Amino acid sequence: MREFGRLGRVSALTLGGGGIAGVWGRTGRAEAVATIRAAIDGGITMLDLAPGYGTDAESERAAGEALRPSDDVMITTKVHPQDGDDDIRRSLHDSLARLRRDHVDLFLLHTHLSPRDRTQPGTIDWRRYRDQVLPEFERLRDEGLIRAWGITAIAHPDTVLDALREAPRPDAAQVIVNPMDMVGDLWVFDGVPPANDAIRRLANSNGVAVIGIRAVAAGSLTSTLDRDVPTDHPAAVDFARAEPFRRLAAELGETPAALAHRYALSVSGVATVVLGVKNREELAECLAAETRGPLTAEEMNAVVALTA
Repeated sequence: MREFGRLGRVSALTLGGGGIAGVWGRTGRAEAVATIRAAIDGGITMLDLAPGYGTDAESERAAGEALRPSDDVMITTKVHPQDGDDDIRRSLHDSLARLRRDHVDLFLLHTHLSPRDRTQPGTIDWRRYRDQVLPEFERLRDEGLIRAWGITAIAHPDTVLDALREAPRPDAAQVIVNPMDMVGDLWVFDGVPPANDAIRRLANSNGVAVIGIRAVAAGSLTSTLDRDVPTDHPAAVDFARAEPFRRLAAELGETPAALAHRYALSVSGVATVVLGVKNREELAECLAAETRGPLTAEEMNAVVALTA
């Protein structure tokens, strides 16, 4: 268990909604429900869901079916605003209905923030974020429909850093944390390098809980990609680039996925690491990796040296 700001304490691992919704390879509702139950039984205390995960908000529907009133588990879900404040509130109410709950613990902006001086397609501009999204998040928290709010910190670095500096600050931020700092298909800012380490450090300094995501870089840091993608797809490109990481994992007696998760769990200031697993077998591998504890200094240095 680790400290998680306003929400108290959270398990070091969080079960993500992408895998159980079939985003990272095929699965089914029965296996998704069984994986959620196994995660809770294994000590995981938070589910990270979103309406956009799977067909017809499958991650939320699977969680709504799997969860029991007696489960002591926190729920994170997200919103991708389209046309105004009403979309945020309507999206939340739809999520609550699917989850069969009267509130969520953490509500995250799923839309990337654009630079202050221009609006990138598919992103949200700074003015709308400050003038519309934040006030609505604060109202929802005051009304008890959410306990806390946050952002997906995969956006233009300058804007994310500003969001972490200026009050009201998010309670939590999802930050890419993986051994080779791979951002894959999430990066839309050509010519601008990501700043994941700087974002994580500033979040820590300003009391914003860090949720580590993309620990296996959308499957690129595993033994094999479990879905068909073109050879020029970012996941395929990253998979080829990660061959030295797989060799290192073999030398250390770890599977690549286990080593990647142990790395993310060892990074300073990460409150919890989201798992993209799609079944109980993959979940068990990650639970076992967490049980083995953080990497030694020597192991950590060997991983870091891959990107030096």
